[in-house]
Amino acid sequence: MIRPLRRFVVMALWGSFAAAPSAGHAQSPIQEYSAVTHSRLSNPEPENWLSYRGTLDGWGYSPLAQINTENVSQLVPVWTLSTGVTGGHEAPPIVNDGIMFVTTPRNLVMAMDAANGDLLWRYAHDLPEDLVAFHNTNRGVALYGDKVYTATLDARVVALDAKTGDVAWSTSVQDNRRGYYMTLAPLAAEGKIMVGVSGGELGIRGFVVALDAETGAEVWRTYTVPGPGEFGNDSWPGDSWQTGGAAVWITGHYDTDSGLSYWGTGNPGPWIGDARPGDNLYTNSVLAIDVETGELRGYHQYHWNGSWDWDEVSTPILMPVRRDGRVIPALVHAGRNGYLWVLERERDRISFVDAQPYVYQDVFTSLDVETGRPTYDEAHKPGTGTVTPFCPSLWGGKDWPPAAYNPGTGLLYIPANDNLCGSIEGREVVYEPGSSFTGASTQLTVRSGADHVGELQAWDMNTGQEVWTHEFQAANWGGVLTTGGNLVFAGGTSDRFVRAFDARTGEVLWQQRTNSGVIGVPSTYSVDGVQYVAIQSGWGVDAASMAGRINQQLGTREFVPQGGVIWVFALPR
Repeated sequence: MIRPLRRFVVMALWGSFAAAPSAGHAQSPIQEYSAVTHSRLSNPEPENWLSYRGTLDGWGYSPLAQINTENVSQLVPVWTLSTGVTGGHEAPPIVNDGIMFVTTPRNLVMAMDAANGDLLWRYAHDLPEDLVAFHNTNRGVALYGDKVYTATLDARVVALDAKTGDVAWSTSVQDNRRGYYMTLAPLAAEGKIMVGVSGGELGIRGFVVALDAETGAEVWRTYTVPGPGEFGNDSWPGDSWQTGGAAVWITGHYDTDSGLSYWGTGNPGPWIGDARPGDNLYTNSVLAIDVETGELRGYHQYHWNGSWDWDEVSTPILMPVRRDGRVIPALVHAGRNGYLWVLERERDRISFVDAQPYVYQDVFTSLDVETGRPTYDEAHKPGTGTVTPFCPSLWGGKDWPPAAYNPGTGLLYIPANDNLCGSIEGREVVYEPGSSFTGASTQLTVRSGADHVGELQAWDMNTGQEVWTHEFQAANWGGVLTTGGNLVFAGGTSDRFVRAFDARTGEVLWQQRTNSGVIGVPSTYSVDGVQYVAIQSGWGVDAASMAGRINQQLGTREFVPQGGVIWVFALPR
């Protein structure tokens, strides 16, 4: 038996260590600000990028077409801004009528003039000296009314005055000392600010919580691991549900017609399934939660008794898919388990439609045609006291970087990694609050004969066929933006490039090398008739860890410079 690792401490880089958040520092307070209503979030103006994926259905699509396949080769940087922070910069720039909001590692929030990069205000959140957080990153803000909302590493939601950056309210949702922290951008809908908690490796019990947008008061809380008396609790032996994991790392999506929000959940704790026999609901699942009440209205579990660290935290895209002569209101999910899933969303359930592998996978032997429940090859299912190989690796076919759907091309674009496998050695572990609770050590391997790892895939979900694939020798950690100009924008590779692809063919039409590796999620917007494309460069977190392990496997010494910079591009005037 091994004892758990002691608490992982992230030391602060600036500011005091007081428990209360710091005030905003306004250099040039915003004089006029357009309030963000639920109606605007549900149907945003083309010139704005008001939420994590642009629209609440998660398409990652903008109808802007000033930049297109004919002229994108002329794209040039028009302004940059250094964040002053190292580590993995993953957040998309959010833009409301010419004002840009960006977050960085360690919960820095900045407001800028989106046309020229002038810094308007800056908020630095004070984090505790003994902070518990395995992933020092943040994935963006939410906008609602006259406020900007951010979720923090010490498990708080902070509402900032959009004009000044001053704190309007700050609400703690759990105790960080017990392993709860947050990395996602909040979801704003129907007057509520919704967040989920990270910490699946720390023995937490996951949940999604909704706060009142105006006051910060808790409206409802829905646990992602059912307790005694709740449906699914019998899928956990004994009291194992209390440390069951099912973290929520990524922003949910919202169906305005049904009033349901959708959230992906992560791995069980500890990692090895024989330590907690059963299906372990609702880990590695998608959940449908009623935004008004917090009631759980449906779920689909992608794989049961998870033992591979295949978090299925990416929220499925809400998109139409044609099957058997009808259009299905679908949930489409490129799973970390290596399968591409099509589910049907209904008022009180989520139904399985079909699924197929989109990268090499050797664990599933079959899927039940009615439920989608997989059958496993036991030789590739990790257990305690054994070393077990499997494909894809623990980082999966696609990790957190979001896919995108273009209604013009009808294609889904997936940032994938193929030809990566690995192994897990399972060990006994004792739970200790705030300490590692994985009970596993891991190895990464590259498949023999592989000539590439990273891929950008394009799929026609109506036919279930892959249309094109662009291969990268390095791994791909690039979230995807697609536009009405028939373009796909993405970074993701350690060579520091951000690229534009022809959305119909996959041809690279433009690329720009940046200061660091690009794992930020791109966005696009327009100010005074000029279209811009924006992205953060700044290497770190899992992308850097994977690259380091690949270097060890292949004997390479690839070096990626550090430092966060916001890059903004436009056509020459």
